[in-house]
Order: sequence, then C-alpha cells, then structure tokens
Amino acid sequence: MANRPTSGLCIPSQHGLSRRGFFSQGALKASAIGGVAGCFAADMGQIHALRSEEIAGELKRQDKRVILLWLAGGASQFETWDPKPGAKTGGPFRAIQTNATGVHISELLPELSQRMHHTAIIRSLNTKIADHGRGADLMETGRLKDPSILYPDLGAVVARELGRLESKVPDYVSLYTSTEGRRKGTSGFLGARYAPMFLSESMIPPNIVRAESLPEIDHKDRAALRDALGRRFASARRSDSVDSQNSAYQRVHGLMASAELFDISKEPADVQARYGPTQFGHQCLIARRLVEAGVPFVKVARAWWDSHGQNFETHQELCADLDHSMSVLLDDLEQRGLLKNTLVITLGEFGRTPQINSSLGRDHFASAWSCSLSGLGIRGGVAYGKTDPEGHTVVEGEASAGDLFATILTALGIDYKHEYTVGARPVPLSDFGSEPIAEVLA
Repeated sequence: MANRPTSGLCIPSQHGLSRRGFFSQGALKASAIGGVAGCFAADMGQIHALRSEEIAGELKRQDKRVILLWLAGGASQFETWDPKPGAKTGGPFRAIQTNATGVHISELLPELSQRMHHTAIIRSLNTKIADHGRGADLMETGRLKDPSILYPDLGAVVARELGRLESKVPDYVSLYTSTEGRRKGTSGFLGARYAPMFLSESMIPPNIVRAESLPEIDHKDRAALRDALGRRFASARRSDSVDSQNSAYQRVHGLMASAELFDISKEPADVQARYGPTQFGHQCLIARRLVEAGVPFVKVARAWWDSHGQNFETHQELCADLDHSMSVLLDDLEQRGLLKNTLVITLGEFGRTPQINSSLGRDHFASAWSCSLSGLGIRGGVAYGKTDPEGHTVVEGEASAGDLFATILTALGIDYKHEYTVGARPVPLSDFGSEPIAEVLA
C-alpha cells in the first residue's frame, strides 16, 4: 500500500487517507473521547506473524493472562527466595520451611511460604548486567538492546499474542506508582497498538469518563452517528488507516464503559480489607479486577528495593507488603477460578550482592539471583537451580533472561521459537539460543 510508514510510527502525512477527505464524508469525533484514541495500530505491513490463523485464534480463545509484580530497584534474593542463614553473607534472617517439601524461603515471607504449592522459584538467574537501565531493558525484553531494532517488552508480546482484536478492554496496563520513574514499557516494533496504558498520575485512567456537560443520550447518539458514517466511509475504501481509526474509537468506547474496573471502591468492603491499605495492595486488587475482565497483561510495580543502605530494615518493610499483597492476590485468583488461567511473576532488574557494604546494604548483583512464577502452566512447590553456600555464583541450572522468557511463554502456551519478520529480519519471541526451564513447567 502506498504512503505507509515503515517505522511503526503513526505519521499523518504518510497516510493514504487525508484528514480533509475523511471529514468531507461527515465523520465526527465525540468530544468526550478526548485524546485517548491516538495511533492504535502498528505498521503490521512490516511485521508478519508466521503462524496459522487457527493456532493464533485458539491462543486468544483460552483467555490466558499475566500479572507481573515488578520489584523495581532489585530485591535481595537472600531476604526473599534464596536465604543463606548462617553464612557470612546471609544476613540476620532465618530460612523457614514452606508447605512444599524441602523448599525453604526467607522468614520475611511467612504468608507466601504457605502458598508455595502454587509457586516455582528460579534461584539460578545469571543475567550479567547490574545496571538499572540496561538491566531493566534486558529483563523486560528478554534480550540485549540492538541499535538497529526496538524490541517489544514482555507485556507487548503477550498483548500481541493473547489480546483479542474485538476486545473492549486494554491489552496491556502498567499501573501507576510514583517511584516507577521512566520504566513505562515499550511495544517496540509491534507499534502503538500494543503499547501499555501507563497510569502516571492516578490509578484511574484520565479522559475516559463522559463529560458531565454531555448527556448520556447525546453521547450514545454521537457514537452511533460516528459508527454509521465510519462504516459508510470504510465501505468504499480498503485501508489499514481507516481500519485503525475505527478500531481506536471502538476500543476507547470500551474503555469508557470499563472505567469502573480501576475503582476499587466498587469491591465489597471485606475484599478491600483483605488486600489492605497499601498502594501495592490496591494495585494488586485492580490487577485482579483487570484480568478478570479479560486484560491479558497487567504490570504492578513495587519500588524502593534498591537497598544500598539499611538493606535489612528496607526488606523487612517491603517484604511484608509483597508477602501479604501477593498472598491475597493468589488466594483471590484461586477462589475465583482465575489462577489456572493467570501467570503471576515476581521479577526485577537484578538481585543484591552477597557482600554487605559499610552502610549495611547490598549493592547491585546480576550473577546469581532469583525470581518466582505462580499459577498458569507452572509446577508448584519447586525450587529450581542452586547457588553456592554464600550465594556468589550459580552452581546448578544457570538460566539467562532469554531462558526465563522462553519459560514464561511456554507456560502461556505460546511457541517461544515463533518468529516475527520485521522487514526482512526474523525475530523470535525468545532470544536466539534460549530454552525453557522444563523443571518448573506443569
């Protein structure tokens, strides 16, 4: 098709459809929609999914979902999933037995210790990059940066693979936290259609509530008129640009109808009380509401894990929040029958050093650290991999960022070797040479 952008960006001057031409047919924009619609579609003329429609359709019908609990700054494996009590690097906390035979975790996670039947721990990540920016890029995309291509992050890939075109809810939501900073997520070469809804100022999205000055009947009439004129315009023109415009309006109307999903006051008081008063707990409750409504990927960030000083006091506070919020989330998902279709991940950009510094802190460490996977596709009660007695190196089951991505995708039923073709370049969903960790998969 002529005049289509090749960068994946939505550039009005390159569209085969002109704004003047569109409005000459009478298409209207409803004022209540505001600026939410944007450029929804990726330039899929440059990205081809080499897979049958039947397989892709079956994946989407299974309604699989992901909640990523992102431990921004890098949580300590010693104070969470891989304690070393008694070692000079171990710190002051004990290891406690979980409800999985032979699996011990830090005493700072007592509630999660009784939910290990849902969870697999990976204790043998060696990702090598102990810098916040590059480490986060690696763990979000599963591969090193390449100056010639902008890779999508895990949320965008899941949105692309599992999101439904006709869905009225967003495909990827990254929940607000004042400490999340620049980590907004990226859809890379997949384009704006799969970019996250990033909530930067509030846990309720802006510009999706009908303006009070616009009566409900007028809002519905405007929407109906726009749809009728849009169909008439599209019937005489075959254009991805037109399809994108119509899709954007449909999805924005869906978002307006689903605004209450972000409002936890709609939950019963006893449910709100179980999740507790913290921002992280509130976000976990919203995440449950979103996946229950069909959102494929939700990221919830809990920051301040970057404990260069006072590591043990810091982890006492943060682990208490993680322990309670994640435990309630797992229970809630299970009680609602959602855990069998939902993968819950705890992950950050790296772990913390075995050495305890002069400020009683632990510094950045990417050579031997841990994460967890719970729910969908996971063999619970498993602790995979092993580090040496002081936690300096991986001695068994070393895993890369690509291996972790391959494992996550396999748990979701997605072929990790499946390739997109970007221009003439094949790009597998998981990095070349990576393999899933079979021992943690159900």
